[in-house]
Order: sequence, then C-alpha cells, then structure tokens
Amino acid sequence: MMTDKRYTYTAEFKREAVRLVTDQGDAVAEAARNLGLNATMLGRWKREIEQTKNGAFPGRGRVSLDHAA
Repeated sequence: MMTDKRYTYTAEFKREAVRLVTDQGDAVAEAARNLGLNATMLGRWKREIEQTKNGAFPGRGRVSLDHAA
C-alpha cells in the first residue's frame, strides 16, 4: 500500500502563490498547475489570506484556531 507524502509549504511560499492569482491575475487552476499544487489547496490559501487581517499562516504555515473559520 502506497502512502501519499504530505508536503509542508512555508508561509512565504503560500503568500507568493496567492500573489500570482491576486496581483498577476492568473486563474487559481492555472497558477496551481504551474506550481505543481492542487487548485483546491491554493484556493483555500487565497481565502485564508483574504479573511485574515493580521496575516495568514502564523507559525509553521497553518491557520491557528483563533483564525480558523
């Protein structure tokens, strides 16, 4: 049985990936494909940044319970 490897992305990587969508106007699916990411994950990162005023991805890149929806 094969197990999927879980990748950990830095907060900076997540912000830059979202910036491709927000600042450069790339579609979420296109940006995700170019970066080798799942489009759903990139969309979630985008929502987290938009909903968090003090900066998303504190700590090791995960949303804290205080910031979770």
